[in-house]
Amino acid sequence: MLTIMKKTSILLLTACLALLSCSKKEGAAPGGKTTLGSVPSGVTSGQSFVYWDPADATTAYNAFNTACYNPTAKLYYGTTQKTGLAAIWTQAIFWDMAMDVYTRTKATADMTRITDMYTGGSNQYAAYNWNNTTVWFIYDDMMWWINALARAYKITNNAAYLTNATAGFDRVWAGSYDSVGGGMFWDFNHTGKNSCINFPTVIAAMRLYNITGNSAYLTKAQSIYTWAKANLTNTTTGQVYDNKIGSNPPGGTDYTYNSGTAIGAAYALYKQSGNSAYLSDATRYADYVKNNMCNAQGILPAEGDFNEQGTMKAIFADYIMQLINDGKQTQYLSWILTNVDTGWANRDPARNLTYRNYAVACPTGYIQTYEACSLVSFMQQYQGVVFYQNTLYGGTSSGIIPKGNYTISQLQTMGFVNDWASSATVPPGWTVTMYKDDNYLGQSWVINADTPHFPNLTPTANDLVTSVKIQ
Repeated sequence: MLTIMKKTSILLLTACLALLSCSKKEGAAPGGKTTLGSVPSGVTSGQSFVYWDPADATTAYNAFNTACYNPTAKLYYGTTQKTGLAAIWTQAIFWDMAMDVYTRTKATADMTRITDMYTGGSNQYAAYNWNNTTVWFIYDDMMWWINALARAYKITNNAAYLTNATAGFDRVWAGSYDSVGGGMFWDFNHTGKNSCINFPTVIAAMRLYNITGNSAYLTKAQSIYTWAKANLTNTTTGQVYDNKIGSNPPGGTDYTYNSGTAIGAAYALYKQSGNSAYLSDATRYADYVKNNMCNAQGILPAEGDFNEQGTMKAIFADYIMQLINDGKQTQYLSWILTNVDTGWANRDPARNLTYRNYAVACPTGYIQTYEACSLVSFMQQYQGVVFYQNTLYGGTSSGIIPKGNYTISQLQTMGFVNDWASSATVPPGWTVTMYKDDNYLGQSWVINADTPHFPNLTPTANDLVTSVKIQ
């Protein structure tokens, strides 16, 4: 939610609000598509950024932090000029990115950034006092943070994160949910029901259900998703509308973050239920973005003409990559890889900063943090093998390990522990050869799909793996 959209702007006429997203609009080409530049000549998939190179992912994140992070506030500046802090809701998205990085690396320094940003948010935003309506004055701002807090709890087991997430969810539900008409209002004055509150509410409810086992969260997630699908999407094409104002039909500009959270909401319900209808919804939303919101080369829209919309694709990145990596919907991988290749090729080479418009060169002057973040988010979420301490993908996990050959010393830099693994997830089409001893010696086992029980391999591989080859 834009910081300029203070309480006074909430009093705008309903007719005007029908034209607004949760964020400022930008100019669009006829048909609602954002005007883009052309893909630079000579840039092709896999040319400059080969299949999610971890070194480049680290380079991009470090460059983003050098240019945009405020180590004193433990939050992000709004621009590379480092004058004021970025908008409240975008800080939650940047915190999500820090979690993506830690999930990839399992590095102590990356865990420290997670805890630091929680402290920064507490210091800046009324210690997560959701009843402070000066700081927390729009429901979707709150829900972005609630989602991040729930995710942070899963990563850290810090009880304070869960306490704040549940309190925030209860606060938003009590004020936003329409018990008569269904759905969630985005603002305190109940002027409209937007995708930017409804689909994130489903995701947050599912995260809290998975953490607590409280079925009330599942019921709420199912209820809001059913309403949002019927009222905020085109169930034939997969278009996700920005808003619904009163009895008017849904409308507004197509935005990637709305499609992303719709994907995330549908996939969360699919993962819990196994109901393939939810997975079909998720892929339909993804197909719409790919087929209707990109330019002729498949490059995602450049959202964010010097406003907070530059953050939108960072949200889309989380949920499309979840659909690809966790949901095994790899039909989208080459499309996303083309975007990553193109955006990274067009980075500012002096600073290694990337830009909201992947199809043009990153400006060499100052840019907004919002504009610089989304490609970095994509780059943290490459495909790879993940090993787990317990069977059924339980316990602590390794980082994301890309294709390559790894001795124990190399694996340990990615969070792997010797004689420890009991299960693993494997991307489709990949083959993992695991060895009992270091340097690819001793008993070996070959797996080429998700493997929930190493004790069931013949002979057992449970707590025995020391080195691996991933192809």
